Amino acid sequence: MWSHIKQQLWQYRGIFIAAPSAAALVFILRLSGLLQMLELAALDQMFLLRSPEPIDTQIVIVEINESDVQKLGKRGYWPLPDELLAQVLENLKQQKPSAIGLDLYRDLPVGFGHQSLVKVFESTPNLVGVQKVAQSEDSSAVAPPPTLKKLDRVGANDFPLDGDGKIRRSLMYLADKNGENVFSFAFKLAYLYLSDRQIDVGQTKDYLVKTGNVVYPLFQGNDGGYIRAEDQGYQVLIIYRSSKEKFQHISIMDVLDKRIPKELVKGRIVLIGPTAESLKDLFYTPYSSTILTAPKRMAGVTIHANALSQILSATLDDRPLIRTWTKLEEWLWIFVWSVIGAILIWQQRYSGSYKIKSLLPWISILLAGCCVVGSSYLAFIAGWWIPVVPPLLTLIGSAIAVTAYIARTAGAIRKTFGRYLTDEVVANLLENAEGLKLGGERKKITILTSDLRGFTAISERLSAEEVIKIINLYLGYMADVITQYQGTIDEFMGDGILVLFGAPITRKDDSTRAITCAVEMQLAMEAVNKKIQQMGFPKLEMGIGINTAEVVVGNKLLRS
Repeated sequence: MWSHIKQQLWQYRGIFIAAPSAAALVFILRLSGLLQMLELAALDQMFLLRSPEPIDTQIVIVEINESDVQKLGKRGYWPLPDELLAQVLENLKQQKPSAIGLDLYRDLPVGFGHQSLVKVFESTPNLVGVQKVAQSEDSSAVAPPPTLKKLDRVGANDFPLDGDGKIRRSLMYLADKNGENVFSFAFKLAYLYLSDRQIDVGQTKDYLVKTGNVVYPLFQGNDGGYIRAEDQGYQVLIIYRSSKEKFQHISIMDVLDKRIPKELVKGRIVLIGPTAESLKDLFYTPYSSTILTAPKRMAGVTIHANALSQILSATLDDRPLIRTWTKLEEWLWIFVWSVIGAILIWQQRYSGSYKIKSLLPWISILLAGCCVVGSSYLAFIAGWWIPVVPPLLTLIGSAIAVTAYIARTAGAIRKTFGRYLTDEVVANLLENAEGLKLGGERKKITILTSDLRGFTAISERLSAEEVIKIINLYLGYMADVITQYQGTIDEFMGDGILVLFGAPITRKDDSTRAITCAVEMQLAMEAVNKKIQQMGFPKLEMGIGINTAEVVVGNKLLRS
C-alpha cells in the first residue's frame, strides 16, 4: 500500500513541487503590493472592453465649458458672480427638477448679489451644495456654503485617489476633522431623488448603507487588487457608465438665457459644475488607460454623475455593483491556476521531440491563460472583481518551474547513463522512483554487440583526425538505427557498440527487434561505405553478435 502511494507521489512530484512554490512566490509579491498597479491596470482594461451603457436620462449636467468661460469673461462676469448663479438656480427651479446639485464652492461671496444667492439657497429645499472635507499636504479642506450647512444640505465632493492618480472609488460618507460624518454629494442627491419615490434609504443591522433592497459593500483596504489602500470613510468601487459622456448636457449660458429644452430637467437630478480645461477640475479614471491614444481626463462633475448614477441604477434598475471575493477565495483561485499550469506541462512532458509537439504544452498554457482572462472578464460583467494578474503569474510560473525541473532531472538521467536514450526510456526512468539507484535486478534481455573488422589495422595507417572522422560517421548511422528499434546503447567501445534490448524497458519482442536492428545496421553500412569512399578511405566491414540470456541489470552494472 505504502509502496503504491509512494510511486503515485513520485509520478506527480513535479506538480507537488512547482505548484506550491509558484503560488507562494506570487502570494509574497501580491502581499508586498508589487502587483497592485498591474491588477488595477487589468481592471481598467475590463472597463474599456465592456460594452458602453446607455445614457442615464435621470441625470442632466449643466456644464461650464470653455466657451461659457470665454463669454462670461468678455462680459466681466467671471468668476461667476453670486447674482448670476442665483439666476441660474431660479431658471432651473422653474423646470421643477427632482434635485439640484451645485458642484461649485461657495463658502465665500463671489462678486455682486450675494444676498440673492442666499435667498435662493433658503428657498430651494432640493438644492445640495459641496464642501471638501479631506485635506493633505498638497490640498486643503474647503468649507461649505454657510446657509446650506445650517440647512444640512451639503455633501462632500471628495474622491479617494489611487497611486496612479486615478479615481476608481467613491464615498458614501466620511468623517470631518471633528469626527462627524459628512455624506457625499452624490449620496445626498440620491437620497432626495429616491425619497421622492418613496424608496427607503437607511442602514442595515451591520451599519451598511442600503437603498431599497440594495446593500453597498464596504470597501476594505485589501479588496480586489488593492493592498493596504486607504479605506477611511464608507467607500465603494465606482462602475463608470462609459468612457464617453453618458449624460445629457446643457451649457450654463443656455440656462442663463432660458434656452432650456422643454421637459429636459423636469423630475430629474441636475448637476451644475465646470468641464472647462482652464478650470482644472479634471481627473484620470479607468478610461484614461488607452494604449494608442493620449490619456483623457474626466470632469469632476461627470464623475459625480457616475457615482450618483450607480446608486440610482442599482436601486431602480438592478444594475450590479462591483463585489470582491474574500482573501481565502482569492488565494484558492490563484493556487488552482498554479496547479493547472503545473499539470498541463507535467502531463505533456514526453509528448515528443519534434518542434510542433514541443510547442503543445505551451499552447495549452496560452489557452489556459485565455481562460483566466476570459473568466475574470465574465465575472466582471456580472459584477465581480476577481484577480487576473496573480493567477496568470502562477499559471506561467508553475509551468516554467515544471519545465526547469524536467530539464534538470532529464539532464541528470542522461548524464548518469551517458548514452543515447529514447524519450520513452528517459520517461520510464523519471517515472520510477528507484530509477537512479545503484544495484540491479535479474531479468532476461537480448544483447547486441558489433565491431568493425580489421579496423585496427586500417587505423594504424591513418591520422588521428581521419580515424575520428570515420568513427563518428559510422557511429552516427548506427545510433540512428539502434534508436529506431528502441535499443539502449550501453557503451561505445572504440569501433564497437554494446546494445541492450529489454533494459531498462522489457518488451515481448526484444529478441525480434534485436535481429531486425542487426539487419538494418548491416544495410546501413552501404551508406556508410559510400560516404567513406567519397572521402578517399577504404571500405569497412562490420560484424554483429546477438545473445539472449538472464542477467543482473542496474545503474552502471551489468553481470551475467
